[in-house]
Amino acid sequence: MITFNEIYEALRKEKYSDTLQLLPKKFLQESQQYFDEKREFLNRETDMFNDMVLKDKKKLENAISSLKDLLRLRKKKILNLSFVASEVGIGKKDFENLLGFEKNLFEAVVRSLEKSNKDKDLEMQGGTGSKTKHRLVRFLEEVPGFLDSNGDDIGPFSKGEIANIDAGIVEILSKDNRVEVIDEDE
Repeated sequence: MITFNEIYEALRKEKYSDTLQLLPKKFLQESQQYFDEKREFLNRETDMFNDMVLKDKKKLENAISSLKDLLRLRKKKILNLSFVASEVGIGKKDFENLLGFEKNLFEAVVRSLEKSNKDKDLEMQGGTGSKTKHRLVRFLEEVPGFLDSNGDDIGPFSKGEIANIDAGIVEILSKDNRVEVIDEDE
């Protein structure tokens, strides 16, 4: 079980280091357990002006604040690390210190930065920055409803119907001769 002192110590180490500090794998779960137990204790107490209760209440508030500050510092470091990784790569040691949700954040930011760099390069070469994401098509046959890449419902479509849909889906439907592309690639 984690304690207030361990949360505060993790914040202190993170604050005074340039690199991400290694946290125990269950740090967030144990922090939440600590918060829940403190809240439960405070809810059971009848004398809310008892010194012990007041100290525990303040300790809980400080622990929550410390955890928020810790996560905020870590996010800032992850953003910096993502920028460096998109430019020159990343050291394995830095990646190992990320928590699960932080790895997802890191990967998403790196992908976004890399896409931005590709768009910049394309624009510098006279392109538009990014390929057309949607295409105007006419359906050559009945097509039942389906889910797009974001999980949103699309369709159903009847023969002859015109729609503006994602270019990746158009590519699949074109291969099956289910749609005719009306617009031309620029």
